[in-house]
Formats: sequence, structure tokens, C-alpha cells
Amino acid sequence: MQERIWLSLAHMGAHEQDFVKEAFDTNWVVPLGPNVDAFERDLAAYLGEDKHVVALSAGTAALHLGLIMLGVGPGDEVICQSFTFAASANPVTYLGATPVFVDSEETTWNMSPELLEKAILDRKAKTGRYPKAIIPVHLYGMPARMDEIEQIAAKYDIPILEDAAEALGSEYKGRKCGTIGAFGGLSFNGNKIITTSGGGALVCPDAASAQRVMFYATQARENRPYYYHEHIGYNYRLSNVCAGIGRGQMMVLEEHVARRRAIHDLYTKLLSGVDGITVKQNPSSDYASNFWLTCIEVDAPRVDCTADDIRLALAEENIESRLLWRPMHMQPVFANHAFYGDGTSERIFGRGLCLPSGSSLTDAQIGAVVEAIVRRVNK
Repeated sequence: MQERIWLSLAHMGAHEQDFVKEAFDTNWVVPLGPNVDAFERDLAAYLGEDKHVVALSAGTAALHLGLIMLGVGPGDEVICQSFTFAASANPVTYLGATPVFVDSEETTWNMSPELLEKAILDRKAKTGRYPKAIIPVHLYGMPARMDEIEQIAAKYDIPILEDAAEALGSEYKGRKCGTIGAFGGLSFNGNKIITTSGGGALVCPDAASAQRVMFYATQARENRPYYYHEHIGYNYRLSNVCAGIGRGQMMVLEEHVARRRAIHDLYTKLLSGVDGITVKQNPSSDYASNFWLTCIEVDAPRVDCTADDIRLALAEENIESRLLWRPMHMQPVFANHAFYGDGTSERIFGRGLCLPSGSSLTDAQIGAVVEAIVRRVNK
């Protein structure tokens, strides 16, 4: 059997161990330290737009603190994209607030602006209040329709917290994902474009808000010579050791993004002649996905098999693939929450599959994946 082809493995560069060794050599093996400071500066420089970045222990922590900065609390409602991972909605519940789910649209697979406005107006009619925040997601690295979402958010004076966990390096109309909303959350989990082993970051609009985020992320300790707390805080700061990995990863970030895009282009070329298999593309030149994961849509009646049939066939050949995120409104834990949809995300979920897309994969390995798909389709 061929060597295992993984969905998206961490891909190290040449300098991660140097920065980690520096942390050990200087005994900075704690949360905070020189690597954290440098990693934050590198991220801010990459993102541009005078943003400030706070490195944290996870992308979920970033979204949690972003919601706190937007004043979300018990009794509030927050509009969340249904078609995504649970980490977008879970922090809403941590704060005693309630997620309200909005369906996707076909062009990007992300939050539908039309259904977003419908949800806002209906929640106002039902509760007497507008939702406190909106969390659109750039799914699989594909930017959402942010111009329209921004216009609707501004119309009703609702701030946006971008979930850009999968979208570092993606751009919408020349703007880096994560810099468009009031705040933006990034993830550096082991399967992302770059990794810190585990970790995340919150993109902030200015130095003052970044300082406040750091305050909450370090247990909300007041500036006194003894431990004194007026607010609830969290132990959310990234370790100096993990930030060393991140510093090395920043040196290869552009290469990783370029390779993911090249892999997507190769899949597009190799699958172009397979009737019933479609590779998800940027809708227009306004969108520049990092293609964190290349996704295909399977027209089951035309190929006489489903996306899950292909997943199982790939697994038999030692190839990891993954079905798309099951929408949040279909999850038991959120079954009783309000949902505004037209069935789009359910249809996409039923026909989509994520293919191996890690930046360390070779062209030959991508070719092997395609050959396995073709064998199953022609079975």
C-alpha cells in the first residue's frame, strides 16, 4: 500500500527550531516572551492596515475575546454562519449569549447577505433588540461576500467579528481576511496554513484594544503589587516556545499559500475531464482564496456515487479526505436555536468533499489522489 497521504499536515520550514532553541537557551519557556512579541509584530506587518495582533492559545480563544471586546454578554444574540466548525458558535454560549444561525449562499459557501438581513430584522421584531454581533466565516479559505455583509452590518450598527481561522493569506478585493471586520480571529492549529502547534490570534483595530485583549487573556489582573481582579479573565496567551514555531512559520507563509494555490490549480486541471466532479473556485477576481483545503462537489446522479463513497474509496487507498462541515443548525447541541436558511448549506454538505491539500504534498501525490477518485467514479 502507498504511503499515507494526509489531508493537511503541519509543514515546517528551516528556522522554527532556531527560535524554539532560543526560547530554551534564554529560559523563556513561559506564556509571553520575546518570541511572542516578535510573532505578533510579524503578523501585524503581514496583515497591514495598521492592525495590532494579540497571539493567543487557540483560534477559539480569539473569537471568545473578540466577543468580549464587542460587549457580548448574557441575554444577547449573535448571528453566526451555520456552515462551519462549532468554534464559531461555542464562544457565544460561553458568554451566556445565544447563537442565531444564518445559511450560506452558493458562490462562496459563506454567509448569505440576503438571509443575514432577514435574520436581523426578524430578531428585532421578535426580541425588540438587534443582534449584538455578526460572525461571518471565510470557509476553507474562501472570502465571504464582505462588501454586502459590511453594508448590512453598518445599516443596523452591528459590529463584525471575522472568523478567519482558515483564511490566513486569503484576500477579498485586495484586503487580507481578518482585517475587514472590527476584530478578526486567526487559527494556527496543526492543520492550518501555518502552525504554532496549537494557537491563534486576535486581529485588533488599534493598540488600545490590543492592550485590553492582552489584559483579558492574562487573567484580567489589575496593575497593583498584588493580585487584584475587577473582571473575569482567562489564561489565553500563547507560550513563548510555540510562538518560536510561529516565527519560523512566518518566514515560509507566502510559500505555503502559493503551494496550496498550486495544488488547487493542479486538482482543477486533473479533474477537468471527470464528468460530475467540480472543483470549488474563486467566484471572481475579487476573491483570492488561500485554498487551505481544495474542495470538490460530487454530482451523485451523474457519477453514480456520493461524496462519502469517494471518501471511503480514498480511505481504502490510504488517502485521508474529509466531508464538509455539517451545518450548525443540524447539530444536536444547537437544534433549538433560530435558523434562517433556504437549504443551501445542507445541499452543499451532501455533495462536498475536502481533498488532501497540505503544502508539503507533491504533484505525484496529488496525481495519486485524482487517480483514486477516477477509479471510484469509473467503478
